[in-house]
Amino acid sequence: MTPADWDVVRQIYIEGIGTGHATFETEPPAWDDWDIARSPECRLVAETGDRVVGFAALTRVSPRPVYRGVQDAMLYVAAHARGAGVGSELLARLVEASEAAGIWTLEAHIFPENAASVRTFANAGFRVVGVQERVGRFRDGRWRDVLVMERRSQVVGVD
Repeated sequence: MTPADWDVVRQIYIEGIGTGHATFETEPPAWDDWDIARSPECRLVAETGDRVVGFAALTRVSPRPVYRGVQDAMLYVAAHARGAGVGSELLARLVEASEAAGIWTLEAHIFPENAASVRTFANAGFRVVGVQERVGRFRDGRWRDVLVMERRSQVVGVD
């Protein structure tokens, strides 16, 4: 992913916000804010031809050195490309990139109602490790639960 991809990535993110099952956010951040928060070595876009149809990225879970190999994964696919395997392929590439970067644990925080995302992450080796009950209020005032899913690398940090 490059800054040149941001306009399309932003639109895909807006589509995700619109589903009501992707994020607590109500607006996408500006590029500079998004850029600062994400790991530079693990940002990917999926393209069909020359058109960006999805993106994936990682965010550090903590600045503490002990957690340097633990990152939170995000994955979004354009509405018109969902159900075609884009998310699965993108997540597989994100796992590869994370391991190449020395990351041993990936986390994902997913609304339980987002069955497609739960299935995609489970198929990539993530397992549910907990539920954060009523962790945040959604934009309509409802409290929402979030599944915490985790994937431990079979390559990095196995010693």
